[in-house]
Formats: sequence, structure tokens, C-alpha cells
Amino acid sequence: MERNGATPTLRAIGIIGGMGPYAGLDLVRKIFDNTIASKDQEHLPVTLLSYPHLIIDRSTYIFGQTDENPAYALAEIARKLEANGAVVAAMPCNTAHAPMIYDVLVDELRKSGNLIRMLSMIEETARFVQEEMAGLQRVGILSTVATYNLGLYSNALRASGIEPVLPDEDVKVHLVNRTIFDETFGIKARANPVTQTARQNLLDAIEHLQEKGAEAIILGCTELPLAITEPQIGSVVMIDPTVVIARALIRHTYPDRLKPFEISAPLETGT
Repeated sequence: MERNGATPTLRAIGIIGGMGPYAGLDLVRKIFDNTIASKDQEHLPVTLLSYPHLIIDRSTYIFGQTDENPAYALAEIARKLEANGAVVAAMPCNTAHAPMIYDVLVDELRKSGNLIRMLSMIEETARFVQEEMAGLQRVGILSTVATYNLGLYSNALRASGIEPVLPDEDVKVHLVNRTIFDETFGIKARANPVTQTARQNLLDAIEHLQEKGAEAIILGCTELPLAITEPQIGSVVMIDPTVVIARALIRHTYPDRLKPFEISAPLETGT
């Protein structure tokens, strides 16, 4: 940021929220957590637009249950972010990075002449694993069924020479996916605080992936870090894509304000 009385040039960070709403708040918090700041004025300009009523469930489009592509609503929200000074933006929703949504979103912004840059949570997480956690050979993935079926993280890891470790089908569906979406105990329904059932289900899924040889685990749904806040469980490191994209957003706007990455506590997100 400009100092000594100079007028600052606004380079705000944009967040397309609402997928789910608490994931957007979590990303804002992690931007703050990873910013070097000793007073209010040293924190970065951030605009969060959480318009969940405009964005249909991404899975319904991906699985052909509707012809409405949420990319168009996402593009309109991105334009509003740009109008409020955002030069770069991200979506704390992994499923929204499906190519049939994400690529259309980026193309819509290009066609309308918008200059805001979208950062991909999937690409940034794969880059993080490759650059900051070099030497990992087998990385587990916890995500929604839609993200599994699309192969978003699996494909990105393989392209980096890393073997993805996926849970068995019953764990995917009954432990992880249900823990996200169940309307009685799931994280989307009860995010603050999450239920003990949701947390225990995820701990069981983490143990399952560890038994299958995972050296680290990607929390590949932005609801999951709301329940699993530890940087490491047992011998397995938790990779939080929300932290990864928070750091990428800072690096692309105010790189001098990015806190150093601490390998001794890979993704410390608090308790």
C-alpha cells in the first residue's frame, strides 16, 4: 500500500461467496491471517459478495438436472467485484471449478472486456503441493462426490507427478458427501459450530485415507476446513485450499504483505 501521504491505488481482492456462505467468510479470515499487518490500516482491501440466491447448486448443472449454467451468475458477480475495485478474485467453492462452469465464467469475462483476473483454487493447490511440499508422492483427497467424479484434484495431482489417494465408495458417499450436505448434521446446515457427528465422520475418513497410504490430505471442499482446523492429524498433513487461495490472492495484489510460509506448521488455520 502507498504510504507517506500518497493516494493509494486501489487493488482490492474480490471473493465470490455464497457457495456456501461460511466458506466465503472463512476465506476472508484466512486472507487476514496471512497478511502482515500491525494495525487496521495495514490490512488489505477485500470485497466479498455473497449472493447465494443467485447461484444454483453447481452439482445440479454438472449432473444434468438443470440447463442453467451458474457461470453466468458468477460472471455477473465478478463484474460487480471489479466495479468495486477488485483486480483479482477467487471462488471458495471447488465444484464451481468444473470446466463447464469455470471456463465459461472466464470466457464471459473476457468477452465483456472485464479485466478482473480469476484465480483457480484447483491450480493453485496443485502448485502449492508441488512447490511447497516437494517430495510428497501420495496425496489423499476429501471432497464432494461431484468433485471426485470430475477428477478436479486427481487430474491436477497426476499432472504434477503425484498419485492421488481416493477413499472407497462408501466413505465418499456416506461419510464425506453426507457430512457436507445432510440437512440435520451436515456442515452446510450447521457450520458454526459444526456438529460432533460431522467432525467425527471426517476424522474417520482421514484415518481411512491414512491407512491407504496418504502422506497428506487435500480438504477439497471449502466446508471441510470449518470442521478440520488442525494443520496435521497424526502423521498426515492437512492441505487447506482456502489457505492456499488466500495466499495466492495476496501474492497477486500485495506480495510484500504476504506472511512467510512456515513449513514447520504447513497450514496453520487456528482452532
